[in-house]
Amino acid sequence: MDFAGSHILSVDQFERADIERVFDVADSMAPYAHRHRITRVLEGAILGNMFFEPSTRTRVSFGCAFNLLGGEVRETTGFESSAISKGESLYDTARVISGYSDIIAMRHPAAGSVAEFAAASRVPVINGGDGANEHPTQALLDLYTIRKEMRHRGREIDGLRLAMIGDLRYGRTVHSLSKLLACFERVHLSCIAPAELRMPAEIVELLRARGHTVVESDAMENSIAHVDIAYSTRIQEERFASRDEANLFRGRYRLNQAIYTQFCEPNTVIMHPLPRDSRAEANELDPDLNENPNLAIFRQTDNGVLVRMALFAMVLDVVHLVNRYESRVSWYTGKRFTE
Repeated sequence: MDFAGSHILSVDQFERADIERVFDVADSMAPYAHRHRITRVLEGAILGNMFFEPSTRTRVSFGCAFNLLGGEVRETTGFESSAISKGESLYDTARVISGYSDIIAMRHPAAGSVAEFAAASRVPVINGGDGANEHPTQALLDLYTIRKEMRHRGREIDGLRLAMIGDLRYGRTVHSLSKLLACFERVHLSCIAPAELRMPAEIVELLRARGHTVVESDAMENSIAHVDIAYSTRIQEERFASRDEANLFRGRYRLNQAIYTQFCEPNTVIMHPLPRDSRAEANELDPDLNENPNLAIFRQTDNGVLVRMALFAMVLDVVHLVNRYESRVSWYTGKRFTE
């Protein structure tokens, strides 16, 4: 894949070599993300951050990543604050906003909408989530996290044993992550979901066609007994016809410290794309896991900045210039984050 000037719309664009290249560049961004050094390589560049669906981590981390490379961010949040609420088409919006921006990150509730927008844009567009379809940057940061967690244990992604738990029908993060995993070797995937929320058949078939093992189940405890990663997801209430329908499945799979101790291997990593639903009727990841060192959900969010910095640098073709525009941090001395 030639990243320079390209849209990032789907994980289908990536081969294994592309994924590994993104991860190598993400590794090189650590000094800037951790505030050990400053780079102004994108000084003067503008990110159009367009989020037409609620978002905290994705929207803020895109902006943070661009700022850390020296660029500036202009945001649109919600339909009500844009001309789309007045009937403007995605085509017209794309033509206008791309004239104000050097790159655009976009989230939209309709599947395929970001690709439609990108077709009219005059600058590269990165998909921050399009309905129940895809979330490519989340999948990349999840896989990057998996690689880091496994390497701490002397392992690689090849041969990974992973359980995906919860809403696998509407969860775009698990769709995109599964497709990326298909680029690797000998993955064993346990898909744990109610029959109504099973992983789409075409994704299961893709993994099996690539030689991976996929086991589907509606029972959590025994299915997480021999995995390296337990990846939990929330019920995607916004994709259901009504809250009452979503409530039929909410709280079906809850992981707490007692269940973890009883059923999981001692070093099983716990992941979640966030937000985790902490309401009593859901509580898919109990707060009593917060002190468990294998809970990686906040390492995931930190890694999201690294991966998005890498994508910005690669798409805008400045990876080779990042060090040239770096300087020391004048406002802070010491280690910003513990690793």
